[in-house]
Amino acid sequence: MRLQRTLVPPPSPSNSSDDARLVARVCAGEPAALGELYSRYARPLFGLAQRLMGPEQDAEDVLHDVFLGLPEALRHYEEQGSLDAWLKRVTARVALNRLRSYRRRNESSLMGAAGAPARAVHPLDALALRDALAQLPEKLRAVFVLSRSASEVRLHRAIRALRHLLEPER
Repeated sequence: MRLQRTLVPPPSPSNSSDDARLVARVCAGEPAALGELYSRYARPLFGLAQRLMGPEQDAEDVLHDVFLGLPEALRHYEEQGSLDAWLKRVTARVALNRLRSYRRRNESSLMGAAGAPARAVHPLDALALRDALAQLPEKLRAVFVLSRSASEVRLHRAIRALRHLLEPER
């Protein structure tokens, strides 16, 4: 099942009291509340999942897993910080666990075809950058996607690997 852009509505403005009431409704088992939470947060969570996972289908699977487990996970939510930030941490954790699982099973959908010829691209080509990021191993890609405070060594390796992927063949 493919996530259609029309199914992920733009996020509606929220505040912490709205979020607290919504979380209480989800915990009480209201299906409409979970749908409201999806409408409010699915787009940014999908974007994060796609940056971490690469292929759109894998990001959709992460988003599905997040919302499937959300009623249970929200029971442990302590309302410290914003709900948005907490949901992003949950999404990142689900995505990284899925990537670890792929690696353990040697089923990596992150790499392109082995031996595929590199193409010459302009470094500012956003699509090429997205594709190149998807080809990086999860540890190097996470440096770009998750945090500026990540390891300096991994950041350096990720930049070097991206430059190599984006350079025209010599």
